[in-house]
Amino acid sequence: MTITVTRDLFRLAEAFTISRGSRTEAQVLTVRITRDGVTGWGECVPYARYDETLDSVTAEIEGLPQGIDRTALQKALPAGAARNAVDCALWDLEAKAAGRRVWELAGLARPGPEITAYTLSLDTPDKMEASARKHAHRPLLKIKLGTEDDMARLEAVRRGAPEARIIVDANEGWSTEIYSELAPHLARLGVALVEQPLPAGDDEALVGLDRPVPLCADESCHDRASLPGLRGKYDVVNIKLDKTGGLTEALLLKEQALAEGYDVMTGCMVGSSLAMAPAVLVAQGAVVTDLDGPLLLAEDRDVPLVFDEEGVHPPAAALWG
Repeated sequence: MTITVTRDLFRLAEAFTISRGSRTEAQVLTVRITRDGVTGWGECVPYARYDETLDSVTAEIEGLPQGIDRTALQKALPAGAARNAVDCALWDLEAKAAGRRVWELAGLARPGPEITAYTLSLDTPDKMEASARKHAHRPLLKIKLGTEDDMARLEAVRRGAPEARIIVDANEGWSTEIYSELAPHLARLGVALVEQPLPAGDDEALVGLDRPVPLCADESCHDRASLPGLRGKYDVVNIKLDKTGGLTEALLLKEQALAEGYDVMTGCMVGSSLAMAPAVLVAQGAVVTDLDGPLLLAEDRDVPLVFDEEGVHPPAAALWG
């Protein structure tokens, strides 16, 4: 068995901005694992927020023993981007070798399309209103916030898309005071959910605060080990494969989170259809699906995911799984 890592770059359709900065391209790592003439592949997006770089993640992957399997992988690498790409490549390899789909191997029901959010970048209120108006036909919009001046942005997006369901992602950018000021207005403006209002290390302040709309743990939730620290603070957990370290842990996290009474959101980094493909399996039945990475790109994999009025469809076998 051989494991190879390559770097791929995908241009974005337009600049993508959150509270931590902007980008115009998605830099990803593609892992290919070949055994007995069959090759499986997976993708990850190293994230500086978690002290990951293209170089550091590549080194983690290249340090793995060539014959590793999914069970050994869970102990060999921590939850994160490196384990994600390898885990998903191993799932793809197993499916191709067996001539079956990944959801069959995992004992899951046949997946269907899921309505996905479409993300509006952080910008001035006028520009965000214009963007909301442009995408007002979409059933679910996600707006990036995380500043002291977000009330005007919320009002602007609602004017631009009066019928759309809206979720908000603060990307750890609010303080307790800012959240408390905005909270009464969230329900009035029809916000359905707020992701990570406070920094992950300072979210203890959420205990006891009013939650007029559900709060979702993103940076505060990586894998099953995160769940005990979320009690009393959040209603929903955002499962991203680059945080869980792959599909294997993502499915286990989903099962345990639901058993503990949390709702589940499935999210993504900005990557290609290859990165989203396994996440579509996790998204089945999620209260929110946010797998719009390919919609933000100017270019994609050769066999991209299908997005239509029904949502994001499960991957074709020619793409993954």
